[in-house]
Amino acid sequence: MTKSNLLGYVASFPIPEVIRGINAFALGAKAVNPKAEVKVVWVSSWYDPGKESEAANTMINMGVDVVTQHTDSPGPINAAEKKGVYAVGYHSDMSVYGPKAHLTATEHNWGPLYTAKAQAVLDGTWKSEDVWGGLAENALDLAPYNKQVPKTVRAVVDHAKSLITQGKLHPFAGPIKDQSGKLRVAAGKSMSDGEMLGMKWYVEGVQGKLPK
Repeated sequence: MTKSNLLGYVASFPIPEVIRGINAFALGAKAVNPKAEVKVVWVSSWYDPGKESEAANTMINMGVDVVTQHTDSPGPINAAEKKGVYAVGYHSDMSVYGPKAHLTATEHNWGPLYTAKAQAVLDGTWKSEDVWGGLAENALDLAPYNKQVPKTVRAVVDHAKSLITQGKLHPFAGPIKDQSGKLRVAAGKSMSDGEMLGMKWYVEGVQGKLPK
């Protein structure tokens, strides 16, 4: 959907979870558009509509024509709508805040997990454990596509989503290089959960340096 090949990411805090999201976004974009580059602005907040809008506007003024986020407010969506560019929401369907801009969104769906855990408590089978659910567990999904998204693009995304759900596509499968060109994940290999949980580097295609 980009014409400038510049994508923007409004980021909260430089922790592995957020860095992982930035890298996944960049890898996904470059998989279909090798010229894509991702700019990042850190706002040091999970929810600050003013800062998030300002960050989005800063990147849009630098030529970014698709904005996404790992923050909770609709600020970036609002900014994209006003500037006439596209956006991808986070946490939930944010299309009401930018009907023309909003392409889709990551939707987190905690209901099935809460239900299963509550039932386990009732059944006396609950135990303390780490849970990292994804598409296969119905813990997340994509919001409905904007009607401006071509059918060919939808098909590519739906296919990738299906492969990830089936465990046939790993978002961090090699070869993957970092910004310096160093090979981080070899061809035929995929990052382990532990490696992803400790991610502290940018992949190729992400501009700028990580804050310390």
